[in-house]
Amino acid sequence: MQHHSPEPPPAAPADATLTQGLKGRQITMISIGGVIGAGLFVGSSTAVATAGPAVLISFLLAAALVVLVMQMLGEMAVAHPDTGSFSTYADRALGRWAGFSIGWLYWWFYILVIPIEAIAAGEVIAALTGLPSWIPALAMIVLLAGSNLLAVRNYGEFEYWFALLKVVAIVAFLVLGVLAVLGLLPGSDTSGVSNLWSNGGFAPKGATAVLAGLLTAMFSFQGSEIVTIAAAESEEPKKNIKKAVRAVVWRLGLFYVGSILVVVCLVPWNSADLAAAGSYQAVLERMNIPGAGRIMDVVLVVAVSSCLNSAVYTASRMVFSLAKRGDAPAAFARTSRRGVPRNAVVASTVIGIVAVVANYLLPSVFSYLIASSGAIALMMYLVIALTQYAIRRKEGQPREVRMWGFPYLTLATIAFIAGVLVLMAVLPGHRLELWLSLGLAAVLVGVGVLRQRRQRVGPDDTDGTDAAEPSSTATAARL
Repeated sequence: MQHHSPEPPPAAPADATLTQGLKGRQITMISIGGVIGAGLFVGSSTAVATAGPAVLISFLLAAALVVLVMQMLGEMAVAHPDTGSFSTYADRALGRWAGFSIGWLYWWFYILVIPIEAIAAGEVIAALTGLPSWIPALAMIVLLAGSNLLAVRNYGEFEYWFALLKVVAIVAFLVLGVLAVLGLLPGSDTSGVSNLWSNGGFAPKGATAVLAGLLTAMFSFQGSEIVTIAAAESEEPKKNIKKAVRAVVWRLGLFYVGSILVVVCLVPWNSADLAAAGSYQAVLERMNIPGAGRIMDVVLVVAVSSCLNSAVYTASRMVFSLAKRGDAPAAFARTSRRGVPRNAVVASTVIGIVAVVANYLLPSVFSYLIASSGAIALMMYLVIALTQYAIRRKEGQPREVRMWGFPYLTLATIAFIAGVLVLMAVLPGHRLELWLSLGLAAVLVGVGVLRQRRQRVGPDDTDGTDAAEPSSTATAARL
């Protein structure tokens, strides 16, 4: 029987080159702002209501997980900067099926972030202007997609100022919060830390509620990994990735855990204000800050615009990377004269717009689409951990960024993520998200495995017994 070596993936178009247009200051702000969205300013109130003051433990656990995952991703990204990030590394270390499936899952996740953030922005702007909410929602998508189409530095500049405004808002909130807790803020109706234990105790709903709060907290942290994708389009990707990974610890600790500490100190966890107004606004109103509602409207529009801007960028770069590897239509790998993957940007944006329209015309369908991405963040974290474990075992210790306590912390992270997935299966409110996400993942893994088998088996290998070695072995050696 004739033997065949694996066929390489289809070649990407000759003009499939991204520019190095992002500056160091933009990468820094992308790394800081990527994780700050409406989930912190408003959505965290759901986690507080779920777990009470013990939500602090939920956020500390979620932050610890993200820090560990980012250290693993940083180890791989510094050694091999690539716009496909963890999808490319999974392709090389675990097999083409892994890179294919997690790449498309991640693209789908950010495709759905586009309508989620646009709808949120549309509702806030509609309340201020009286316009139908779908008009500002679609206008926001068109504006930010248009900026992404011009040049990567446009995305970077928009994100720089969006992130800077978010950071200023959070720092101002933390300063006011500390003054209020210490009783030094004139006019404030609240002070001290008694709310940490005076309304049923620190963990009024028990340990199970803390785990339930963990899920909300964990999904709030999605976005840290964007910097490893964006850094590939900067002049000094390794330097920028190392800087961003180092910043993860303090930014998660200060922005998220610090903010939640202020919230649970100044507002009772079971207050109706939290559910009605959101975390930040509820606290600002207790401080008697004039125009708290309007202030938060502006902050929310900035936050969701930032997330929408990043979603268009991230989705387009992931499908661009998939196309370069032959796992997406070749047209998505073509770039403009300015190095922008315009086809990828346009396709991702159009699908996002279709999802916005579905929200207004077929809300039940849209809710199922959103649920289908509910566990993708956890799957991404799991793939990153498995990939880092496989690469480190094959290559040994890297020279620059290294995962701490390998292999023990890596294995502990894998076990923790598996435990959270089991938790989602147990908690009724998260089962639909888990099963729809797993169903989508199963379809993509199946397609990925078939594509990998076709790559490995030549036309004369009718029984498959003489197929070449699996891609996971052959391609890992190239790392």
